[in-house]
Amino acid sequence: MLTQNAILLLQDLIRLESFSENEDKTALRIEEWFHNYTIPTKRKDHNIWATNKYFDPKKPTLLLNSHHDTVLPNKGYTRDPFSPDIEDGKLYGLGSNDAGGPLVSLIAAFTHYYELPDLSYNLLMVASAEEENAGKKSLRYLLADLPKIDIAIVGEPTLMDLAIAEKGLIVFDLSIKGTASHAAHPNDDNPLMKLPVLIKAIEDLHFEKVSPLLGPVKVTLTQIEAGSQHNVVPSEVNLVLDVRVNECYTNEEIESIIKSKLDCEVSARSLRLKSSSIDPNHPLVLAGIALGKQTYGSPTLSDQAGLDCPSLKLGPGDSTRSHSADEFIYLKEIEEGISFYINLLKQIL
Repeated sequence: MLTQNAILLLQDLIRLESFSENEDKTALRIEEWFHNYTIPTKRKDHNIWATNKYFDPKKPTLLLNSHHDTVLPNKGYTRDPFSPDIEDGKLYGLGSNDAGGPLVSLIAAFTHYYELPDLSYNLLMVASAEEENAGKKSLRYLLADLPKIDIAIVGEPTLMDLAIAEKGLIVFDLSIKGTASHAAHPNDDNPLMKLPVLIKAIEDLHFEKVSPLLGPVKVTLTQIEAGSQHNVVPSEVNLVLDVRVNECYTNEEIESIIKSKLDCEVSARSLRLKSSSIDPNHPLVLAGIALGKQTYGSPTLSDQAGLDCPSLKLGPGDSTRSHSADEFIYLKEIEEGISFYINLLKQIL
C-alpha cells in the first residue's frame, strides 16, 4: 500500500506545474501526504519538512532530501508533460525521473520509519524547492531552521548506485575591455582582437590535483557576447566559464588560480556551490555496498552543494533521462527504490 500510494503521489505531482520558484501546488500536495499519515510538518515558502515521531536532540540526525521543482519542458516533447501516463511499466511526465521518483521513494521510506522508537539516528525529511535553478530559497535557505544535520542522503536518479562524491560548480563572468569606435576608423584597442589570446589561456588552464572519483577540474567556455551592429567596434567582450570542481580544491582556490592565469576581468557569480563527498568507509556507504551497490563520483550538481556534512547521492531513475523529452521512470525503479531505502536505513537505524 505504501508503494502504491507513493506512485499515486508522484502522478499527482506530475499533474501540477512546479517550475522552480512556482512550487506552491506541489508543496500543498506533499503536505497532504503527511497529513494523511498523521505526520506533523513545517513549511517555509515552498519547502516542506518533518522529523520522526521520537526525535531526540541528543542523537545525530540523518537528512533525507529531494526536490519537487522541475525545469521547463523542452521542445522535443511528443507527449503532454503534465499527463502521468503509465505505459509498458513506465510512468511518463515532467519531473517523473528528476526528481519525483527519488522524492516519493524517500518520503515513503521516512513514513515507514516515522513511528518507530529507539532509532540510532533522528530522521529529517525535507522536500525542497528551487533545486533546478540553485535558487535562493532552496535547501540551503532552510538550514538555519532545521535541526543540526550530521549526515545526508540526497535523492537524485543514480540507478540506486551510491554517488559518494559530487563536483561543485563555479560560473565565472569574464570581460575583455577595449575602446569603442566606428568600424571605418583605425582602432588598435579592439577587444575582439584580444579574444584569441584569452581563449588560448583558457585552453591552457591546468589543475594538477585529479580526484580518483571525480577526475580533473573541468573548465568549459560556454558563452561569448560582443557587439550590437556591423559598423561599431564594441567596448568589451563578455564570456562565461563553467567550472566543475573536484573535492581536491576549494572554490576559493579555483577562483584565485583562474584570476592569476587570465588577463581579463574575472568575476565569480557564487562560490557556494562546492563539491561534496562522504568517506567511502562510512557505515552508510558500506551498508549500500553490502546490499550490492557500486560507488562512483557524480559530475552533476544537486542540493548536496549546500550542505556542510557528509552526504550521499542516491535514488531510483537514470540521470541520463533528466531534463529529456518524454521523461519517464519505470514503476519497478520506484518499487525497488523504496525497498532499498528502507533496507539501507535498517542497517544503521
